[in-house]
Amino acid sequence: MISIPHKTKQFLVLLIKLLIVGCAFYFIYNQLANNDKLDWAQFLVLFKKNQSVTGIAFILLLSVLNRYLEILKWHNLVSYLKPISVAEATKQALAALTAGIFTPNGVGEYAGKAIFFDKSETKKVVFLNLISNGIQMILTAIFGTFGLLYFSTHYNVIATKKVAILFGVLILTFIVLFSIKKITIKGYSIEKLIRKINEIPKRTQQKNIFLGIFRYLVFSHQYYFLFLSFDVDLPYLTLISAVTCVYFLASFLPTFQVLDFAVKGSVALFFFGILGVNEWIVVFISTLMWFLNVVLPAIIGSYYVLNFKIITPTLAKVAGDET
Repeated sequence: MISIPHKTKQFLVLLIKLLIVGCAFYFIYNQLANNDKLDWAQFLVLFKKNQSVTGIAFILLLSVLNRYLEILKWHNLVSYLKPISVAEATKQALAALTAGIFTPNGVGEYAGKAIFFDKSETKKVVFLNLISNGIQMILTAIFGTFGLLYFSTHYNVIATKKVAILFGVLILTFIVLFSIKKITIKGYSIEKLIRKINEIPKRTQQKNIFLGIFRYLVFSHQYYFLFLSFDVDLPYLTLISAVTCVYFLASFLPTFQVLDFAVKGSVALFFFGILGVNEWIVVFISTLMWFLNVVLPAIIGSYYVLNFKIITPTLAKVAGDET
């Protein structure tokens, strides 16, 4: 086994840190600078017209609350494995966000959290992060389903019969999966997954669900209030149902975190276009949501990435497992 000198290891770690942060900032800048759908002139005119210190503070507060709830979710789950402080959970969550911003479907986020733990705990950390993200996905699907039903009923986007068939297929799929839950593929099965989930204390799981619901309500209503601030005057149920539809459909599309606003923006253009909302407003709000809830936290997370001091091969291992 080849031994790498200590100074060489330090240099390699520094290089990886700079690479992660550099890639994150490059992708962010590239998306903002080269998006020809962003009309900054119109944005400045509308911003000057409706600027409000209270309104801006409120929107920023929702961004802070959104990220803080995600941190609390991680703190709640990981404390089952190893008691940590909220400050430590903040460091792990933000550093992981930075690491995952330019990786497919945020795969880097799993590795970004795992490197803060011993190599022997890698699988458990990845599993807990999967549970954290999984509950958010499930909640997005539940809220999105009701939103899609409401929106389709009023605007005939998808026929009610087709929606009913879709739900029937989904229910049938779940029934089939659970009926064959003992079938093992490469050592994994649904039964084993359920057993692993049940090992987590019920109180921890309940808190995770509660925080997930609260977080969903925060970021979906931040989207809603941004539309109001851009003079989009639509009934609450109509607007919020469109928002839930956007998150629901966009969540199933493979993407990079750094392209998240483009994916959600494309889906949003379809739904809000039906409502007659100006295209540039939809694009701008999608971009603002991305900037406030992904870019700003990732910038803060870059500080924790650059100050990370432990050398571990976990990053490469987890990335390989996920792919």
